[in-house]
Amino acid sequence: MVVDLRKLFDLAILFLFEIFLVANAETVELRVSTSGGNESSPILYGFMFEDINHSGDGGIHSQLLRNNGFQGESTDLTAYNSVGNVTLGVDLRNPLSAEIPRSLKISVPEGASGEVGFSNEGYWGIPVNSETYTSAFFIKGSYTGRATLSLRRRANNTLYASQDVNIQSNADKFTYYETRFKPEQAPDGDNLWALTFNGCKLAGREIYVSLIQLYPRTFPPRKNGLKPSLADPIANMNGSFLRFPGGNNLEGIHPYSRWKWNETIGPLESRPGREGTWSYANTDALGLLEYLCWCEDMNLIPLLTVWDGLSLGQGPGDIITGDALKPYVEDVLNEIEFIRGEASTTYGALRAKLGHPKSFKLLHVEIGNEDHLWGGGPSYPERLMMFYNAIHEKYPDINLIASTGEYLPARLPDGLWITFHTYSSPSELVSWFNKFDNVDRAHPWSVSEFACSKNDEGAQIPEPNVQCSVAEAVFMIGIERNSDVVKMEAYAPLLRNRGGTQWTPDLIEFNHNPNGVVLSTSYYVHQLFSLYRGHTILEVLSNRPFGPVYWVASKSDSSYIVKFANYSPDRHEIKVTFDDKRIDCTCSLHLISGPPEASNVYGSTKVTPNKSVISPNGENGTFRLDAPSWGVGVLVVSFR
Repeated sequence: MVVDLRKLFDLAILFLFEIFLVANAETVELRVSTSGGNESSPILYGFMFEDINHSGDGGIHSQLLRNNGFQGESTDLTAYNSVGNVTLGVDLRNPLSAEIPRSLKISVPEGASGEVGFSNEGYWGIPVNSETYTSAFFIKGSYTGRATLSLRRRANNTLYASQDVNIQSNADKFTYYETRFKPEQAPDGDNLWALTFNGCKLAGREIYVSLIQLYPRTFPPRKNGLKPSLADPIANMNGSFLRFPGGNNLEGIHPYSRWKWNETIGPLESRPGREGTWSYANTDALGLLEYLCWCEDMNLIPLLTVWDGLSLGQGPGDIITGDALKPYVEDVLNEIEFIRGEASTTYGALRAKLGHPKSFKLLHVEIGNEDHLWGGGPSYPERLMMFYNAIHEKYPDINLIASTGEYLPARLPDGLWITFHTYSSPSELVSWFNKFDNVDRAHPWSVSEFACSKNDEGAQIPEPNVQCSVAEAVFMIGIERNSDVVKMEAYAPLLRNRGGTQWTPDLIEFNHNPNGVVLSTSYYVHQLFSLYRGHTILEVLSNRPFGPVYWVASKSDSSYIVKFANYSPDRHEIKVTFDDKRIDCTCSLHLISGPPEASNVYGSTKVTPNKSVISPNGENGTFRLDAPSWGVGVLVVSFR
């Protein structure tokens, strides 16, 4: 064996250099006071959701077929293809309902034979798993005979499922059909759903199909529910609240295209959908009641954002003020009654009729979204107070939240919450570490949208990376240190379908392949911070100021928790001491670190948390930790 002494020498020098760095780096000494402290918000970590990046339709909502009701401004055949020698068209003369006026027209030529019909490719593919699917459609036209629903591979027509449905339809009205089947497992998401008929029986005729639907199993088993592949990782974050339905997607480009709560409830055929703010149709199958059930299923507190007169078009009529705003204030009161009202109230009775007699607990309402933008600032104090006064008079227990810290009334109403949003570079986020140290404690804050969305040169990043996630951790440590006054925080956007993207980066991205869900570096940081949190923020004495190492300590009923972030390329030693003799011998340390540019992408998950068991070092109650470069850590110390 030939030994390369030069390589050995280089390795030895590198090893000694690393030892030198650690030995000469000043140890960060933290002494945690285990008594006293400030109460921490019990709902600090949660989620912000709006339908952006096809995160609703084509994302967490479980219905898999795209353009299934020809809603929004689209009148084309996006996602559709013909099967056999037929002509497809979008028809306006045979509406399914007043709300769904367009249907698919299938024109079958004379002399047709064999299989004829159409396929739908879903939202850039369809996941086909070996589980029970439910599929449904409405059909109009004179046809008696067999129709076949199938799931097949786009490339070579390989069948994964084929289910016959006996049809007896007529030309006078639409008839609803539903069936269930279990396909074979497909290797990826490059699949089609098809509905076909006997060409001989339809030769020379036309038939109409509307509101096609395909559902896999849902989270939890619930009709029109959530997709488990995305709902599961969200549930695993242990969040406390869900802010919905936006975001810009609440506001619309014009008032008529805003999100309207009463058009998102009831049977799907009664929901017209809309052209969403992010330039694609929203079916609103994920509507108000579905959002509330999402909260119920994940034990989340609803944070409802309501439309307050601001749309994004910046044209005449896109901001509504004064008396013209009164009907919209009344509409919000009706929405709140739908959510909170007993079944004896007008809108509570409507909710009960739709299958949820028990009212929901709603204690947080945000008035508008980012009203300092799109020309909304000057009129916001007036609009804010119109909604505030009306809601507070009827529901004094609801915490009302201003959508911005700018353009507020000269005298703030008692207890009004204030919102702060930021999409920043790493350096900017780190600079926000102490933003809330000296704010007025009489008015709580909600940081309901934030992310490290660009690099320090100002370029938007495609997905979160380690440096950005560590910067977010620094900002979150600053928030948690002030969680007596900062009540909520959420990363945004939450989800991104890689086939249809409007914004990056995002917490979770996905396609429809098996293992197609990618949990970002920021996902893991936010998950750690949410999983391990205390009810009291503890005082920490240190031998050095914050930076590049940042920390916060808290206490739960059974453990002390120290969170830290090392925003630097150097390792640092941290010595943590607790003044408590009840500490258990074994505790846990959770670390996330990597090269600053490292990201988790489809097919390559480079960064995940590492959990280790750790014991006190030396004297009782003292731990020595290695804070890796570009690292985030959570020390969980149990006590008896």
